[in-house]
Amino acid sequence: MPPLIEPVGLRLVLGGNVFGWTADLDTSFAILDAFYEAGGRMIDTAEGYSAFVPGHVGGESETVLGHWLAARGNRAEMHIATKTGMYGKPGDLAAAKVAAAVEGSLTRLQTDYIDLYYAHRDEATTDQADAAQGFGALVTAGKVRTLGASNFTAERLASARAAAKAQGVAAYGAIQNEYNLVVRDQFEGAVQDICVAEGIASFPYFGLASGFLTGKYRVAADLEQGPRGYRVRDYFDKGRPILAAMDKVAADTGAKHAHIALAWINAQPGIAAPIASASRVEQVADLVAGATLVLAQEHLDLLNAARSLA
Repeated sequence: MPPLIEPVGLRLVLGGNVFGWTADLDTSFAILDAFYEAGGRMIDTAEGYSAFVPGHVGGESETVLGHWLAARGNRAEMHIATKTGMYGKPGDLAAAKVAAAVEGSLTRLQTDYIDLYYAHRDEATTDQADAAQGFGALVTAGKVRTLGASNFTAERLASARAAAKAQGVAAYGAIQNEYNLVVRDQFEGAVQDICVAEGIASFPYFGLASGFLTGKYRVAADLEQGPRGYRVRDYFDKGRPILAAMDKVAADTGAKHAHIALAWINAQPGIAAPIASASRVEQVADLVAGATLVLAQEHLDLLNAARSLA
């Protein structure tokens, strides 16, 4: 069964978490322009980006993206994904809260519809029937085209879809969990099986493992590079054998590590497209190269074998 939603253009979704944070307005516009010119047509953001930055309140990324869409006049060409409930607090997925949240996103994005709207994180306080009614109402009203779930287990994804089906409303048709060469357990197994069996599109985040899989973090001192270095610590020890395998693939193919990381994701069953962000315009070319690279089976096998050494 084909996915319920397909990426438009490149098999790559541009991550918008950096907009208004590590990429200022001018840099964000340059990145978005480069992505568009390369054929990219899908962008991922969230109402919560970048509330995790001191002095930010959330909505900064959506606001930047909304300004770009208005300035370029290309809204109809783009697939825009955003999310609500970043922290999974009790009641975040309640119908009334979701209805208010989507209005804020629509205003910041300067649009009257969202192509893909995610529940950013699961929360058990809200009954899934209530959540299904709330999200389904957005589709019925034409404010959202497709629904998605982010950071959901297979069991909760299946029960949420069953709740929507029981009430005759739109169900989650996409999933966004972490998935990369280092962290594979949030997708592989039961979640992946559901995606393949039921045609649910997977758009994994942290495809480059917060930059670790670019190969630039080799020794402990490298972790001090830039504002996102602290996130790389989560991958550092476990990922070293994988970097070694990537070194071999890079030597054989001439591809960069970032290309290899994204190409490996696109080669996996159930994947619609990986999400990856760029904080500098020159990084966009590497993301595009990764989205178009096709790895030989021997290289895929080598990368998969490195997992047992991690």
